[in-house]
Amino acid sequence: MIQLVPSILAADFSRLGEELQIIEDAGVKMVHIDVMDGMFVPSISVGLPVISSIRKKSSLCFDVHLMVEDPARYTKQFAEAGADIITIHAEAAKHLHRTICEIKTMGKQVGVVLNPSTPLNVLDYVLDDLDSVLLMTVNPGFGGQDYIPQMTRKISELSAIIKERGLNVNIEVDGGIKLSNVHEVIEAGANWIVAGSAVFGKDPSQNVKEFHKIFQKYQK
Repeated sequence: MIQLVPSILAADFSRLGEELQIIEDAGVKMVHIDVMDGMFVPSISVGLPVISSIRKKSSLCFDVHLMVEDPARYTKQFAEAGADIITIHAEAAKHLHRTICEIKTMGKQVGVVLNPSTPLNVLDYVLDDLDSVLLMTVNPGFGGQDYIPQMTRKISELSAIIKERGLNVNIEVDGGIKLSNVHEVIEAGANWIVAGSAVFGKDPSQNVKEFHKIFQKYQK
């Protein structure tokens, strides 16, 4: 099933609870939460207190994307704060398989993220254990970047690998996704679509509806 996963990085943080309610009322089921430490990526974003606070106000599925060095240090805290899905970068995890297993023992879904230049073969021995793979379609750390065209081929190649191995793994894409290019990533095989400014700009409710109209064409 194709899901829109709005990124709160582009939301109005002065009214974050209200923004989440607006997109939930429009039919969104999941929300993407970027956690940046200023080391793995240059920026610093939300952390545990924000997630704990909005967890009390929202029933949305929290897809927590850890853009942090050595994410194993924090997975337990984010699970306790209210994450439903914990997604870690292959480039940042010292012991990738071990950390995946630890997240699963917490009863959470687990995903692995790959930066644009990271090859798919790093997933060879962990793909069977994953609920999702997040392919960055921009270089991580900043919102508002343009989609990298070469990532369409990467999505297609990952989709083929998942089908060949008979796995039930979601393909998530994050970066530069808009109404004008979302068809490209869906046709390549992505089914979890992260979008920030394309959702939270101007009229979030209407933007969600426009994305869902496109999704319906493919789900028929």
